Amino acid sequence: MQEIQELCPTKTQARIQAGALLVDVREPEEVAELAYDVPDCVNIPLSRFEDEFTRLPKDRELILVCRSGARSLRATAFLIHNGYSQVINMKHGLIRWAQKGFPTKGDVQSVLETAGDHSCCGGHGHHHENENSGKSCC
Repeated sequence: MQEIQELCPTKTQARIQAGALLVDVREPEEVAELAYDVPDCVNIPLSRFEDEFTRLPKDRELILVCRSGARSLRATAFLIHNGYSQVINMKHGLIRWAQKGFPTKGDVQSVLETAGDHSCCGGHGHHHENENSGKSCC
């Protein structure tokens, strides 16, 4: 099984410039509130992903995104399991993307106000202490 690759929003920007396709797995109402403002962004909600993933190209790098990076991680693993090899998950999702001031369409305050104190490197859960604690990253 292929290992899951992950990128931060800053590195994702460079990959999009190089031709990667952003795949947003959030639900339509979330996208309507605040969307990634990048060319060709595709929305396939995780709730319909198993039925619709085959419309994604296998010959192009895909970067999966959501609000925090958790749902897109599941979708990334699903695509790898189904024969996609050029698949990457964007860590920290739209929350970090918006915090960095990257292009969005819609009400960015809605995400920033509910982001809480998710720091870029703090992560979620109980990982061993991250070497990057206290340092800025991506």
